[in-house]
Amino acid sequence: MTKIVFMGTPAFSVPILEGLVQEEYEVLAVVTQPDRPVGRKRVLTPPPVKEAAVRLGLEVLQPEKISGSPEMARIKELAPDLIVTAAFGQFLPEKLLQVPRFGAVNVHASLLPKYRGGAPVHYAIINGDDRTGVTIMEMIKKMDAGAIYSQAELPITKTDDVGTMFDKLSLLGRELLLETLPKLLQGTLTKIPQDEEKVTFSPNITREQEELDWQKTAVEVDCQVRGMRPWPIAFTTYEGSRWKLWAVTPLAEETTSATPGTVIKKDKQDLWIACGQGTVLSITELQPAGKGRQQIREFLNGVGQQVAVGQKVGG
Repeated sequence: MTKIVFMGTPAFSVPILEGLVQEEYEVLAVVTQPDRPVGRKRVLTPPPVKEAAVRLGLEVLQPEKISGSPEMARIKELAPDLIVTAAFGQFLPEKLLQVPRFGAVNVHASLLPKYRGGAPVHYAIINGDDRTGVTIMEMIKKMDAGAIYSQAELPITKTDDVGTMFDKLSLLGRELLLETLPKLLQGTLTKIPQDEEKVTFSPNITREQEELDWQKTAVEVDCQVRGMRPWPIAFTTYEGSRWKLWAVTPLAEETTSATPGTVIKKDKQDLWIACGQGTVLSITELQPAGKGRQQIREFLNGVGQQVAVGQKVGG
């Protein structure tokens, strides 16, 4: 039986771990990030992979930093045949990559060499891509730069967001990994080097990127909103307060000559904003500062009553 150390952190990683266990690979230990404070009350919360590992009765290691840690020494002691990572969240030192006799493989949520880095799903949606996928790749010291073992792709629909795509890609990643591993272990796979001329990057989303740019077209703003839902959530400002935008709808049949960011329609059930190139967008769900998520009608009948046509949102 192949001995595996699994490394992952978010919900994306859980079906992949479960798939390895169900296929009766011997998962010696699960390595994940430390428990972190979550929410306004800062409740110390275990990552989803830890919860799954505990449920499955697996040893859990949680290094703050894997390099040179006691947890790294433990992995060496376990002497796995293979390391499998899926959204672990830390770089693996070269000394650790050399421990397993079959090396280390990563389940990466993009069609490499496109979108190396920590936020490939976010960027695929923000950039309006019509498809993305999963890559099973060899891990090397350089980030997401290893040779490709296998790939599979999925369409991105106009209603998908980061949450729905993570769910879909997680299941696709599990299927692809389980198809790929037997061939890898048997030595029948041909590794394909990545084309360095086609490399693009997807670094973690910054606070500046979360703010909506109303100079973009309505379709592009919609992509930005969906590309940051359910986290970190795109926002705009109104008279010094912040609105988090959970859902918007581009209005393909509407046009305007108003300056981008201008409120061009407001009644009891509609709030339309001018966007770039004369396009128009309807806000359908938002979260005003200090409040919970609200459908637009609830907002307009409450704190949104002060909003008026001709006012501006955004910087």
